[in-house]
Amino acid sequence: MKLRRALSVTAVTAALLPAAVAAAPATQAAPAADLPSCSDVSNGNYPDNALVGRSFGIPESITLGNHWNTYTATLTNVSAKELKSFSLSARLDSYIYNEGEHDLRPYGDLQYWDAGQKTWKTLRQADGETTGPVPGPRTLKPRESVSVQLRFRVREGLPNTQNYDAYTHLEGTFADSYNGTACAASNEAGDAFGIPMPSKK
Repeated sequence: MKLRRALSVTAVTAALLPAAVAAAPATQAAPAADLPSCSDVSNGNYPDNALVGRSFGIPESITLGNHWNTYTATLTNVSAKELKSFSLSARLDSYIYNEGEHDLRPYGDLQYWDAGQKTWKTLRQADGETTGPVPGPRTLKPRESVSVQLRFRVREGLPNTQNYDAYTHLEGTFADSYNGTACAASNEAGDAFGIPMPSKK
Protein backbone atom coordinates (compact mmCIF):
# COMPACT_ATOMS: atom_id res chain seq x y z
CA MET A 1 0.00 0.00 0.00
CA LYS A 2 1.36 3.38 -0.92
CA LEU A 3 1.74 6.07 1.70
CA ARG A 4 0.83 9.68 1.00
CA ARG A 5 3.77 12.04 0.70
CA ALA A 6 3.79 15.71 -0.12
CA LEU A 7 4.94 16.76 -3.59
CA SER A 8 7.49 19.53 -3.11
CA VAL A 9 6.68 21.22 -6.38
CA THR A 10 5.08 24.41 -7.66
CA ALA A 11 3.66 25.31 -11.05
CA VAL A 12 5.69 28.10 -12.63
CA THR A 13 6.26 29.43 -16.13
CA ALA A 14 8.84 27.39 -18.05
CA ALA A 15 9.89 26.90 -21.66
CA LEU A 16 7.70 24.47 -23.55
CA LEU A 17 10.59 22.95 -25.48
CA PRO A 18 12.67 20.27 -23.71
CA ALA A 19 16.26 21.19 -22.88
CA ALA A 20 19.15 19.50 -24.64
CA VAL A 21 20.43 16.45 -22.80
CA ALA A 22 24.05 16.63 -21.71
CA ALA A 23 26.47 13.86 -22.64
CA ALA A 24 27.45 11.45 -19.89
CA PRO A 25 31.01 11.69 -18.55
CA ALA A 26 33.30 8.68 -18.83
CA THR A 27 33.51 7.97 -15.09
CA GLN A 28 30.85 8.08 -12.40
CA ALA A 29 30.44 7.56 -8.70
CA ALA A 30 28.43 4.61 -7.39
CA PRO A 31 24.93 4.51 -8.94
CA ALA A 32 22.49 6.35 -6.70
CA ALA A 33 20.02 3.48 -7.13
CA ASP A 34 22.41 1.22 -5.16
CA LEU A 35 22.61 3.57 -2.17
CA PRO A 36 20.30 3.92 0.85
CA SER A 37 18.08 6.99 1.03
CA CYS A 38 19.74 10.04 2.58
CA SER A 39 16.52 10.65 4.49
CA ASP A 40 16.73 7.17 6.02
CA VAL A 41 20.44 7.49 6.81
CA SER A 42 19.87 10.84 8.53
CA ASN A 43 16.61 9.84 10.27
CA GLY A 44 14.84 12.59 8.35
CA ASN A 45 17.45 15.27 9.06
CA TYR A 46 19.01 15.35 5.60
CA PRO A 47 18.96 18.97 4.28
CA ASP A 48 17.06 18.35 1.04
CA ASN A 49 17.89 21.71 -0.53
CA ALA A 50 20.19 20.89 -3.45
CA LEU A 51 17.59 20.15 -6.14
CA VAL A 52 14.51 22.28 -6.82
CA GLY A 53 11.65 21.12 -9.04
CA ARG A 54 9.20 23.23 -11.02
CA SER A 55 6.48 22.30 -13.48
CA PHE A 56 4.19 24.09 -15.89
CA GLY A 57 1.09 22.83 -17.67
CA ILE A 58 -0.45 20.20 -15.36
CA PRO A 59 -4.17 21.02 -15.16
CA GLU A 60 -6.04 21.10 -11.86
CA SER A 61 -8.37 18.43 -13.23
CA ILE A 62 -8.52 16.27 -16.34
CA THR A 63 -11.23 14.63 -18.43
CA LEU A 64 -11.14 10.88 -18.98
CA GLY A 65 -10.44 9.88 -22.57
CA ASN A 66 -7.75 9.92 -25.23
CA HIS A 67 -6.84 13.60 -24.85
CA TRP A 68 -3.19 14.16 -23.87
CA ASN A 69 -2.23 16.65 -21.15
CA THR A 70 1.24 18.04 -21.88
CA TYR A 71 3.52 19.63 -19.28
CA THR A 72 7.13 20.68 -18.81
CA ALA A 73 9.13 19.66 -15.72
CA THR A 74 12.39 21.36 -14.75
CA LEU A 75 14.93 20.36 -12.09
CA THR A 76 17.62 22.84 -11.05
CA ASN A 77 20.75 22.33 -8.96
CA VAL A 78 20.58 25.27 -6.54
CA SER A 79 23.53 24.09 -4.43
CA ALA A 80 27.23 24.93 -4.73
CA LYS A 81 28.19 21.32 -5.46
CA GLU A 82 27.99 19.18 -8.58
CA LEU A 83 25.34 16.49 -8.34
CA LYS A 84 26.84 13.17 -9.44
CA SER A 85 25.31 9.87 -10.55
CA PHE A 86 22.32 11.97 -11.58
CA SER A 87 19.35 10.17 -13.14
CA LEU A 88 15.81 11.03 -14.21
CA SER A 89 12.56 9.10 -14.06
CA ALA A 90 8.91 10.02 -14.49
CA ARG A 91 5.71 8.65 -12.94
CA LEU A 92 1.93 8.77 -13.27
CA ASP A 93 0.05 7.27 -10.33
CA SER A 94 -2.51 7.71 -7.56
CA TYR A 95 -2.32 7.07 -3.82
CA ILE A 96 -4.16 4.17 -2.20
CA TYR A 97 -5.34 4.66 1.37
CA ASN A 98 -7.71 1.74 2.03
CA GLU A 99 -8.10 -1.91 1.12
CA GLY A 100 -10.16 -2.39 -2.00
CA GLU A 101 -9.28 0.96 -3.56
CA HIS A 102 -8.07 1.10 -7.15
CA ASP A 103 -5.24 3.10 -8.64
CA LEU A 104 -5.34 4.68 -12.08
CA ARG A 105 -2.32 2.94 -13.61
CA PRO A 106 -4.21 0.36 -15.71
CA TYR A 107 -6.03 3.27 -17.38
CA GLY A 108 -3.16 5.76 -17.51
CA ASP A 109 -0.51 6.49 -20.12
CA LEU A 110 2.67 8.53 -19.62
CA GLN A 111 5.13 9.61 -22.32
CA TYR A 112 8.22 11.81 -22.60
CA TRP A 113 9.42 13.70 -25.66
CA ASP A 114 12.66 12.30 -27.07
CA ALA A 115 14.20 15.42 -28.62
CA GLY A 116 16.95 13.44 -30.38
CA GLN A 117 14.57 11.08 -32.18
CA LYS A 118 11.75 13.66 -32.29
CA THR A 119 9.12 11.25 -31.03
CA TRP A 120 7.07 10.53 -27.92
CA LYS A 121 8.15 7.45 -25.95
CA THR A 122 5.92 5.54 -23.54
CA LEU A 123 6.89 4.78 -19.95
CA ARG A 124 5.44 1.54 -18.61
CA GLN A 125 6.94 -1.33 -16.63
CA ALA A 126 6.21 -5.02 -17.11
CA ASP A 127 4.06 -5.01 -13.96
CA GLY A 128 1.92 -2.17 -15.33
CA GLU A 129 3.56 0.68 -13.41
CA THR A 130 3.34 3.92 -15.40
CA THR A 131 6.89 4.92 -14.63
CA GLY A 132 10.39 4.55 -16.05
CA PRO A 133 13.77 6.15 -16.71
CA VAL A 134 14.07 9.30 -18.82
CA PRO A 135 17.33 10.12 -20.66
CA GLY A 136 19.29 12.98 -19.13
CA PRO A 137 22.67 14.23 -17.95
CA ARG A 138 24.74 12.08 -15.58
CA THR A 139 25.86 15.11 -13.60
CA LEU A 140 24.25 18.46 -12.83
CA LYS A 141 26.56 21.39 -12.12
CA PRO A 142 25.68 24.28 -9.78
CA ARG A 143 22.87 26.44 -11.23
CA GLU A 144 22.43 23.97 -14.10
CA SER A 145 18.90 22.83 -15.04
CA VAL A 146 17.39 20.00 -17.02
CA SER A 147 13.90 20.21 -18.56
CA VAL A 148 11.75 17.43 -19.96
CA GLN A 149 8.45 17.62 -21.80
CA LEU A 150 5.95 14.97 -20.73
CA ARG A 151 2.33 14.15 -21.45
CA PHE A 152 -0.26 11.93 -19.80
CA ARG A 153 -3.85 10.80 -20.05
CA VAL A 154 -6.31 8.63 -18.14
CA ARG A 155 -8.57 6.63 -20.42
CA GLU A 156 -12.28 5.94 -19.95
CA GLY A 157 -13.23 2.90 -17.91
CA LEU A 158 -11.62 4.05 -14.65
CA PRO A 159 -13.85 2.58 -11.89
CA ASN A 160 -16.30 5.15 -10.55
CA THR A 161 -16.13 3.84 -7.00
CA GLN A 162 -13.88 6.36 -5.23
CA ASN A 163 -12.04 9.66 -5.44
CA TYR A 164 -8.54 9.45 -6.96
CA ASP A 165 -5.62 11.32 -5.38
CA ALA A 166 -3.64 11.42 -8.61
CA TYR A 167 -0.27 12.93 -9.52
CA THR A 168 2.47 12.97 -12.13
CA HIS A 169 6.08 14.09 -11.82
CA LEU A 170 9.65 14.02 -13.06
CA GLU A 171 12.11 12.86 -10.40
CA GLY A 172 15.83 13.58 -10.22
CA THR A 173 18.06 11.33 -8.09
CA PHE A 174 21.73 11.81 -7.25
CA ALA A 175 24.47 10.40 -5.02
CA ASP A 176 25.38 12.37 -1.90
CA SER A 177 26.62 11.72 1.63
CA TYR A 178 25.46 12.43 5.17
CA ASN A 179 28.03 12.48 7.98
CA GLY A 180 30.39 10.46 5.82
CA THR A 181 27.82 7.85 4.74
CA ALA A 182 27.09 7.53 1.01
CA CYS A 183 23.39 7.88 0.24
CA ALA A 184 20.92 8.86 -2.48
CA ALA A 185 18.81 12.03 -2.53
CA SER A 186 16.02 13.11 -4.86
CA ASN A 187 13.34 15.68 -5.59
CA GLU A 188 10.37 15.95 -7.96
CA ALA A 189 8.92 18.41 -10.44
CA GLY A 190 5.23 17.81 -10.94
CA ASP A 191 1.84 18.21 -9.31
CA ALA A 192 -1.42 16.59 -8.28
CA PHE A 193 -4.53 16.69 -10.44
CA GLY A 194 -8.19 15.84 -10.00
CA ILE A 195 -10.34 13.41 -11.97
CA PRO A 196 -14.01 14.46 -11.88
CA MET A 197 -16.07 11.27 -12.06
CA PRO A 198 -19.58 11.06 -13.50
CA SER A 199 -22.41 10.72 -11.01
CA LYS A 200 -23.41 7.18 -10.14
CA LYS A 201 -26.71 6.10 -11.65
